[in-house]
Amino acid sequence: MTSQRNPPPVGGSSDGRRLGGGAIASLTGIAVLVAFMLQNRERVKVKFLPWSFTWPVWLLILVAAVFGALVWLGLGVMRRHARRKARREDR
Repeated sequence: MTSQRNPPPVGGSSDGRRLGGGAIASLTGIAVLVAFMLQNRERVKVKFLPWSFTWPVWLLILVAAVFGALVWLGLGVMRRHARRKARREDR
């Protein structure tokens, strides 16, 4: 008796894992962010409430992107928690 091996899926790795749409979108967004940061390296004066400071534009972009990502993740966590709570109440 001979053993047959299953061929790997077309377009994927040998263990069947592939990049999903979210991962592809995230990698594309990171690449665009890095390109934008590399093209905007001059320093600017930033005024926020009582503070005023000079930062390179790339750093300002990075801080804004990280803050936005944290808000996005936080909202996702809150939404998942609300759905779990609603499911528990339905039982």
